[in-house]
Amino acid sequence: MTDQTSQRRFLTVEQAADELNVKSSLIRGLISSGELRAIQVGGRGLWRIGLQDLEDYIAEAYRRTAAHIAAGDLLDDAESGTVE
Repeated sequence: MTDQTSQRRFLTVEQAADELNVKSSLIRGLISSGELRAIQVGGRGLWRIGLQDLEDYIAEAYRRTAAHIAAGDLLDDAESGTVE
């Protein structure tokens, strides 16, 4: 995490998206599916993600990826036909 975010306790959806270099809609989807813990502040759909919750999500993603690699279930971009 950057120095600026390490001083905060919570991130907005947009800040979490920036941290992971993904779109805000993906973060909202992760929250909706329960994969990423978050709290709703007020009644207007203002979500906040705890820094530790984001770190926990990242750690779990690494664990899942390692399990897929060990099982031989993960293809790299060249094998899957994805072109950047």
